[in-house]
Amino acid sequence: MGDASTRLELHLLDGFELLFEGEAVWVPLSAQRLLAFLAIHDRPLRRVYVAGKLWPDTTEQRASANLRSTLWRAHQWGHQLIRAANSRLWLVDDLYVDLRRALARARSLVDGSAERVELNFDILALAGHLLPDWYEDWLLLERERYRQLALHALEALAGRLIELGRSGEAAEAAVAAIVSDPLRESAHRSLIRVHLAERNSSEALRQYRLYRAMLREQLGLAPSDRMEALVRGLGSG
Repeated sequence: MGDASTRLELHLLDGFELLFEGEAVWVPLSAQRLLAFLAIHDRPLRRVYVAGKLWPDTTEQRASANLRSTLWRAHQWGHQLIRAANSRLWLVDDLYVDLRRALARARSLVDGSAERVELNFDILALAGHLLPDWYEDWLLLERERYRQLALHALEALAGRLIELGRSGEAAEAAVAAIVSDPLRESAHRSLIRVHLAERNSSEALRQYRLYRAMLREQLGLAPSDRMEALVRGLGSG
């Protein structure tokens, strides 16, 4: 959620939702697509570019007409969400967007600039999927870009929390990364490091064996040397 003072909130992680003072607002699908597109790109965009991306299978004139109609619909409930000037469109400044907050926190975790207070960020927010039930061509790359950044952020968060002795939260972050990508070795290594930090060697070895079996069964591969080095000396493989 946004700050207590936030009146308008746009949520894109794990599904589309527009809130006004905490209450869900019904938005036509065409307006949802436009709001999501502008939020994901997060900069003023030329109208012709937006129209072409959202309605790629029609003429430029028809796409422009569709965009004008969608802008009208987006403003029908009485609150301006989109600004337009110099043939460009962008979201109003006071619209809270959950994706923007998650991206900022993820980047600060990955580059190591996150302050200690930021480590209290909701792990489930990083584990969220960008509009998972949408099948727009323009969204596919953006969804994967966010997924990869979020995975790296969850692993970085797990590492920072281990250093602070917050093993329970570190395990939660590592497991969230595993759930998002069950075959991702670095995520499993993060969880194994949590177990090792707690001196739970048996748990670390169990997690290693679980990953090794899954990797062999699904891909016919073996864990990397980095994974083997992590559990070396814990017991019989």
